[in-house]
Amino acid sequence: MNILVFNCGSSSLSSKVFEVGADGSPRVSLSSKAHRVGVTGTEGSFVEYDLRGDRQKVSLPIETHREAARLVLEYIGDHKLTIDCIGHRFVHGGHYFKESAVLEVDTLRKLRACLPLAPIHNPVSLSVIDECRDRMPRVGQYVTFDSAFHSTIPPRAYRYALPKAITKKFNFRKYGFHGLSYTYVVAEASRFLEREPRQLKMVACHLGTGGSSVAAIRYGRSVDTSMGFSPLPGLVMSTRCGDIDPMLTVYLMAAHGYRPDELIELFNKRSGLLGVSGFSSDIRDIISSTRQGEKERAELALKMYTHRLRKYVGSYVAALGGLDALVFTDDIGVGTWQVRQKACEHMEWCGVALDSKLNQQATGERVCRLNVEGSRVAILTVPTKEELVIALDGIKLFGEVAA
Repeated sequence: MNILVFNCGSSSLSSKVFEVGADGSPRVSLSSKAHRVGVTGTEGSFVEYDLRGDRQKVSLPIETHREAARLVLEYIGDHKLTIDCIGHRFVHGGHYFKESAVLEVDTLRKLRACLPLAPIHNPVSLSVIDECRDRMPRVGQYVTFDSAFHSTIPPRAYRYALPKAITKKFNFRKYGFHGLSYTYVVAEASRFLEREPRQLKMVACHLGTGGSSVAAIRYGRSVDTSMGFSPLPGLVMSTRCGDIDPMLTVYLMAAHGYRPDELIELFNKRSGLLGVSGFSSDIRDIISSTRQGEKERAELALKMYTHRLRKYVGSYVAALGGLDALVFTDDIGVGTWQVRQKACEHMEWCGVALDSKLNQQATGERVCRLNVEGSRVAILTVPTKEELVIALDGIKLFGEVAA
């Protein structure tokens, strides 16, 4: 049984083909990632493929996630790989989905109803689903949802301070996202520390090239997270503003005539690092910028990014009543030591003590410990494997059919 998994980030598309052996364990035969999809920056987009150790990098313009999916499907066809089912990460399932679902007519109807809830992610995920339906119409598909992990958040954290009639009528609540990533890194960090998840108070920082969030995790269960009803609030992200005063939206609409669609575009696609720096949505470009006129804006963007991150980490330490492990994951979390360094500055009050040498030496290929020896809090980088979590759901949903 071969499972193809697609994972749409806001500016990337990861995909893997898992071969499921007789023992039921999935092994990666093909790994690919399209980088900087539709990104405005100093470097162009490209796709990396790894087919059983045969690696290839192709640089070319990639404007949409559907284009990126088409490239992957063409690569699979050219190399004559058999696909038995296809799994997709879908960020926001609203109140419709509490668990993974096989793609059927009713599933598609509900997915379309969820498109406005995550305007950066949901539409592009559906576009990849549509591309797969067009090119592999006989292959079964299924969808997994990022919000499931956060279903354990208590009402005091997920409720909004609005009239109950409003929250109930419109299903307004904090849903939370990056749940597939958190599911994996909690288990992996616990394994590395040789402790059960039920023994750990953990703050996990999922820092991607597009979206980013922080989660407070007590004894393996999410108790709070920085994103909310949508993936917009929380941290300063690549093109998303994160937390702002909601009156700004009212003011822009009432005093300056902004339409709702214009505000969605502004807050989701033209704000964040791109809005502050004026030249790039990628934190790595901002860190390395030395150009005249850009450097000052880049420094401000980096300070705002790391200030917001450190503030969330600190608030979640307080909410948890202490901390055993601080975890960084995803591309920026494991790949950009400068961000980790800034995030851990002045955090000794809660036991967070970063070893600067270990931090700079950390690799994105494995779990790395970054705290100073004897530190009360473990600081880890944990490469996430969202695609593996999706594949395991595919085995549950399609395993008996394939057998």
